This record gives sequence, C-alpha cells and structure tokens, in this order.
Amino acid sequence: MAEDKSLEDRIKSKAVELGFAACGIALADAAPLAADRLRQWLADGCHGDMIWMETRAHHRASPAGLWPAVKSVISLGMSYAPATDPLALADEGGVGRISVYAQGADYHDVVKRQLKALGRWLAAEGGGDLKVFVDTAPVMEKPLAEAAGLGWQGKHTNLVSRDHGSWLFLGAIYTTLELVPDGRGRGGCGSCDACQTACPTDAFPAPYRLDARRCISYLTIEAAGPIPHEFRRAIGNRIYGCDDCLAVCPWNKFAAAARDNIAFHPRAELVAPDLADLLALDDAGFRQVFAGSPIKRIGRDRMVRNAAIAAGNSGDGDLVRVLRPLVNDSNPVVAEAAEWALGELQP
Repeated sequence: MAEDKSLEDRIKSKAVELGFAACGIALADAAPLAADRLRQWLADGCHGDMIWMETRAHHRASPAGLWPAVKSVISLGMSYAPATDPLALADEGGVGRISVYAQGADYHDVVKRQLKALGRWLAAEGGGDLKVFVDTAPVMEKPLAEAAGLGWQGKHTNLVSRDHGSWLFLGAIYTTLELVPDGRGRGGCGSCDACQTACPTDAFPAPYRLDARRCISYLTIEAAGPIPHEFRRAIGNRIYGCDDCLAVCPWNKFAAAARDNIAFHPRAELVAPDLADLLALDDAGFRQVFAGSPIKRIGRDRMVRNAAIAAGNSGDGDLVRVLRPLVNDSNPVVAEAAEWALGELQP
C-alpha cells in the first residue's frame, strides 16, 4: 500500500512517474569539498568569461549559502541518451554539429516543469518549504548528485551513472524537510582516460579538472568574442557545444536511448544543419530556426561566427560565396571569422 511506503520512497516513485530516470537524496551539507574545489578553480581563472561563477561563488559553494533554511537536497536526473552516435558527422564538412543535448526542446524548460510538478506534490504530501533548480541558478548539481547516489563526477567533470552513462540532465530540489539520505554514488573511472584523450583542444589539465577556456562548449556557447586561433581548426564542424568527452565514456553502453522522453528527441533540422543556411541567417531567421531550443540564447552573431569557423574547416569551396558578404557584417566578430574562413578555403 502507498501509505506504508516512506516519504523518501514515494518521492522516488513520483519522480519516475514524472519522467526522471534517477532520483536520490542527500543532506544539505553532504558535499563539503565542493566549495574548496570551486574556489581553486575560480582562482586559476578556469571559468574564463563566465563572471557569474565568480560573483555568486558564495551562493554556489553550498546549498546553505544560497538558502540557509535548506535541510535536504533531492537530486534528479533525466536521461537524454542519444539513439545514434554523436560523433558520426565528424567528417561531414558541409554541415554543422550540434551537441546532443541541444538538438531537441530546451531542457531548462522541460526539466524545470517536471521539477515544479514534483515540488507541488511534495509540498502537499510532506509539507515544508522548497525551491527547485535546473542549471540557471548557482547550484553545484554534480557534486550534490554524487552525494545523493546518482553516480560520480567522472574525469570529464560531468556526472557518470552506472545506468545512464554520461547522459543525464540534472536538477535539484532544496527542501526544509529532514529526509533520510541515500549513500554516495557507486562506481568510478578507474584507469580509463578515454574522455581525456578524446578532447580536441586538451581542455583537461588533469583528470577531474576542466579548463573551460579551452573547452569547445565554452568557446562556441559562452565566449562572445573571437575564438582564439589556436583552437579554430580543432573545432572542426562543431557549431554548438561538443560531445566528444561524453560520447566516448564506456559507461554509455549501459544507457538505453531516451526514447520515452519525446521532448528530447532531435529535431530533424538540428541534427545536421547546412552551413550555407546558417551563414545566411539574419536575426529574424535565427529566432525562427532556433525557437524552443536552448541554442536561442546565444543569438545570431555567435551562431554565424561558429558556422564561419566550421566553414573554414570544411574544405568546401562552395561556401566562399556565402562567406564573402559576411566580411562586411555589422558585427566585427562575425566579420573576422568570415575573413579567417575565406583565408582557409582560398589560401
């Protein structure tokens, strides 16, 4: 009978009902080392231009730093495991590669909607106050997920799950309820260094440590200025994010494709978009193509900059025609990227 189950068990059952693939509970102070690691990472400048990481470090360092009333953290994971090989288009010069997580609906909206549904249920069932978070707040989702038993932070610094590999979107519910915690995540990376050696830009100075300034995801999404020349050829045809370190994780073999979560099914036009079409985008066209996608937040200029870099790496001389007008683009970063690409295609 449902009434005979503990609140913790009922939370996990409800989470599954709402589409979460993983759910675990940790005490609010269960990741004590996270704060020191964050401070060292910031001191080394590894966050690059992500200034918000710095300005809200005191909130991010611990759940209580953000909300002093919190007693327990419910960590949740929603699978977006792809049905096909994310690296399959690596040699397709005329198309752009978009990270798996961004090929469908915006995960912020999808995960937060279900977190709120779980939060409403919990408030009715258990009482207490709560707050829900997914990625946009100063929350250390990965160490908390490890503390709650969802997996462990791998050498690529992302969460690795025994059941879902490296393909989990993470969310968290902070609550004033004193819940019984689960144990820490089981498993580990052992001697495997597949994610380290797969990185095209050597963004891992050491296992379990990421220098965002060298990461293709950072360079194509967070960085607004010109992409440093030293990374341009390594970017290949990646125009939004990079899956390489995630895709080679051996634990992915246990992850079933997320077929049941329709929201994360890839949109056909985002699986292998034509570079010529992307280079021709204006602001209105960009908003139309990427409506409902997490890609919309980077704006037209950053996307066209990325597409120009990919075009320069494509070896496709037909793209010269589309690149030439961009040399006079109103955005100087776009114009410079186009000029570089033309130099690569017609030296």
